[in-house]
Amino acid sequence: MSFNVTIRPSGHQFQPKPEETVLQGALNNGFGLPYGCRNGACGSCKGKILGGEVDYGKYSPAVLSVAEKAQGMALFCCAKPLSDLEIEVREVGAIKDIQVKMLPSRVQSIERPADDVVVISLKLPANERLQYLAGQYIEFVLRDGKRRSYSMANAPHDDAFVQLHIRHLPGGHFTDHVFSKMKERDILRFEGPLGSFFLREESDKPIVFIASGTGFAPIKAVIESMLYRGIKRPMTLYWGGRRPKDIYMMDLCKTWEAAAPHIKFIPVVSDALPEDNWSGRTGFVHQAVVDDFPDLSGHQVYACGAPVVINSAKRDLVAKCQLPDEEFYADSFTTEADLAKVV
Repeated sequence: MSFNVTIRPSGHQFQPKPEETVLQGALNNGFGLPYGCRNGACGSCKGKILGGEVDYGKYSPAVLSVAEKAQGMALFCCAKPLSDLEIEVREVGAIKDIQVKMLPSRVQSIERPADDVVVISLKLPANERLQYLAGQYIEFVLRDGKRRSYSMANAPHDDAFVQLHIRHLPGGHFTDHVFSKMKERDILRFEGPLGSFFLREESDKPIVFIASGTGFAPIKAVIESMLYRGIKRPMTLYWGGRRPKDIYMMDLCKTWEAAAPHIKFIPVVSDALPEDNWSGRTGFVHQAVVDDFPDLSGHQVYACGAPVVINSAKRDLVAKCQLPDEEFYADSFTTEADLAKVV
């Protein structure tokens, strides 16, 4: 049985097919809702149920607490209608006209900017082009049917190859293969573009970017797209890592800062060793933002990294720095360990 779903405040309506989640039903009917992992592990798709009932599905309790459920919140990538629904969620209009494709690709090159990070360039078939928004991601479809998600690090105008930044997670099914067996000319199949992390161009507010580790990849794409298109909103990039080597494209960021007066770059290191000779900012990357921006009421924040970084940043920036909740945009990089918490 199909049920009617009404989105507030827009009033848009759609009917998911039986067994479709609210998110998939919305996307299939041309309505863009925010989302990230699509597995109940990141919380990007969280919204409020104003009326009706849902099957909440499987999700990580870390991203949807008992208290939030009591307040009417749900993860729309997991929730399935059990009745007509009225939901409150901000729509994302820019993604609705972008075609999601399943494509083969060939590994063009593999570079190692750090001992545990590779930059992979993928070549698409000659007659294919991937239309996407800077900040979106693709999902590799592995031979066993499992999927692995990685954000594109190149801006759409620079689309000769699809560039990905992949960190090695020892014991990780896919990353162990990437670091030990993958070679140039290997064929990989992926679906994309996916996700709702991209620049909100209707705003002219100053921007704070927060990246941890390879969370730099989608932010790199967004910044390079802005530079190419001449968008000169003031922006401050905070990039955090455990050691300086984790900020593996520091020279590129310094080049941006030197060439564009509206860009400021602040690397932050949490666990520097004596041999690193680190004299820059230390501690958690989101805490550096809290220290520097006591009033973010007139800003937007775009954050990318592990779920613990994203959740801590949103909590503290909203509570301590007056950042409007709706001006925090995130891409939470979930791992196999994060997905294992989905119950």
